[in-house]
Amino acid sequence: MLKTLRKIASVGLVSEPAPPSEESLRAGRALDERIAAVLGRALCIRHVDAGSCNGCELEIQALGNPYYNLEGHNIRFVASPRHADMLLVTGPVVKNMEAALKRVCAATPDPKLVVAVGDCGGTGGLLGGCPACLGRVSNVIPVDVAVPGCPPSPIRILQGILTAISPPA
Repeated sequence: MLKTLRKIASVGLVSEPAPPSEESLRAGRALDERIAAVLGRALCIRHVDAGSCNGCELEIQALGNPYYNLEGHNIRFVASPRHADMLLVTGPVVKNMEAALKRVCAATPDPKLVVAVGDCGGTGGLLGGCPACLGRVSNVIPVDVAVPGCPPSPIRILQGILTAISPPA
């Protein structure tokens, strides 16, 4: 053991030099500051599946992984619409979900934002015209932003969220 400690003391720390700073990484800090300026705290999102195929849900779940780091940018998902600032709705609204979606929207405090995710949420998609569906989300509740794609990438979903919280120009 003493031999190992002497070796460590004689060699010192062996590591790589610190990497140079990169300006592109400052976008995360700007995003955090923007959310804090608009809301004064974290953006809380309640996700509602109104009858989707779960393709959009997989992409929404990817937002929580370390690559996209949604929680690290003060954006988090909540279990109750009473704690939410935004509703993230996926899928064409099926008749069985109409009342539930309206209740969730009514329970979300004003001013609330609604983002329809995917082609099904934005336009009704392939199943929007079937007898069991009411079509797009805006047929049931008012929508602020619709994110196109089947399914949209996590980046597109994040862009839709940020578009909703940005004031109109």
